[in-house]
Amino acid sequence: MSKSLLTLVFIAFLSFAVSAQEETPANTEVDSLQSDIKEQGIVVIDTLKKKRVKINPLAPSKAAFYSAVIPGLGQVYNKRYWKVPIVYGAIGAAVYGYTWNNNQYRRVRTAFKRRQAGFTDDELFDPQNTGSTTPAFGLDDLQNEQERYQRDRDLLLLVSIALYALNIVDANVDAHLKQFNIDDDLSFDMQPFLDLDPVTNNPNYGMALIIKF
Repeated sequence: MSKSLLTLVFIAFLSFAVSAQEETPANTEVDSLQSDIKEQGIVVIDTLKKKRVKINPLAPSKAAFYSAVIPGLGQVYNKRYWKVPIVYGAIGAAVYGYTWNNNQYRRVRTAFKRRQAGFTDDELFDPQNTGSTTPAFGLDDLQNEQERYQRDRDLLLLVSIALYALNIVDANVDAHLKQFNIDDDLSFDMQPFLDLDPVTNNPNYGMALIIKF
């Protein structure tokens, strides 16, 4: 009688243990990117994606294209309106400096060429109209001024091109950063876990790394 009772108790206990191992907790949250792999000595990365933020992968390209066509238009597309005056102010100042130095260069070069040809009627021979027969600027002076204006003109041309390219890069990078995920749901958690091997009944120890985006 006692053996039969012990046999029934053992069978009931075995059935309960099997059913307990096969039962899935009701509160387990299943997500689209969830990994349930647990092995001894292995760090498990479990990435849970709670929300998907809709992004436009073509937005940076559009912003760069708009700024390439019309400087500042990409900033308007990104709704960074305060950058437009900065773009036009920087590029406008560089273009103005280039234009002014180019005009001065051509003015001095014309006087230099006429002076070399033997004429004394250029505007830099007597700029104050005093009637002097001695030139206010000699050939060496005209040559030096011509080289200086040419150097400044070429430098400002490079600056203008660099600012134009920077305007395009700024629009592209700004569009990328606007789509960067800075949601408050971002979290990082590391938890130890203990799992029993269903065959050998030996404990498996490990560490679970959970990253939520």
